[in-house]
Amino acid sequence: MTIFLRFHTVILGTLLPLLMLFNTATQAADTITAEQQIQATLAKKLPKLKINSVQASILPGLYEVTFGANIVYVDSAARYLLSGDLFDLDARQSITETRSQALRAELLEQLDEKDMIIYAGDNPQHTVTVFTDISCGYCRKLHSEMEDYLAEGIRIRYLAFPRAGVGSDAAKTAESVWCADDPSKAMTVAKSGGEVKEKTCENPIAEQFALGQQLGINGTPALMLANGKILPGYIPPTKLRALLDQPQP
Repeated sequence: MTIFLRFHTVILGTLLPLLMLFNTATQAADTITAEQQIQATLAKKLPKLKINSVQASILPGLYEVTFGANIVYVDSAARYLLSGDLFDLDARQSITETRSQALRAELLEQLDEKDMIIYAGDNPQHTVTVFTDISCGYCRKLHSEMEDYLAEGIRIRYLAFPRAGVGSDAAKTAESVWCADDPSKAMTVAKSGGEVKEKTCENPIAEQFALGQQLGINGTPALMLANGKILPGYIPPTKLRALLDQPQP
């Protein structure tokens, strides 16, 4: 009897830790499976949607789904989808916009400046990335005041966003500008209504246009700050500097 009890104790002592480990692993797998299952279900229902991440939102039972800098929410079965802002009424802020802004900042950080046309003064204190269309009137107005922006300590980085699409005349002009021997000079000529020599090369126009769409850009100029905040439309140099000098959330 004593031998049996000892044997029983040894078996339990061996199995219990294994059972505890199995239970812990199963719980972890369940957590992962919930998010993976949502992604798998959405892949079937929305096959064209390129999902970046799925994670539990601050609201119990609601999951955050990100694609690019865009966010939607679904239930745990991915049957119901909510498109819109989730607000924190106590904090008086949009949880969705705060998160989207962070995602935009991450995408912006990944860009290579060699693909941009950049204007900088001697001592820039701020950098603004501008999605621009060469045929856009307010884009031309902004560019005509470039020296004033530089004098205000604002460094301007241009990304192409031909509003009519990649195959448009504006896109072809943008390609000629980006492919020019001196892109900065060609940009100034094009923005002032001058003729830029037609030229083709490997260029980032389509990629930058796609990025703008991904970020929700639908008009130009669109000014993007380092923290991911988007300021739509033309903003005079002194006013822009004043905005940039304010603490950014």
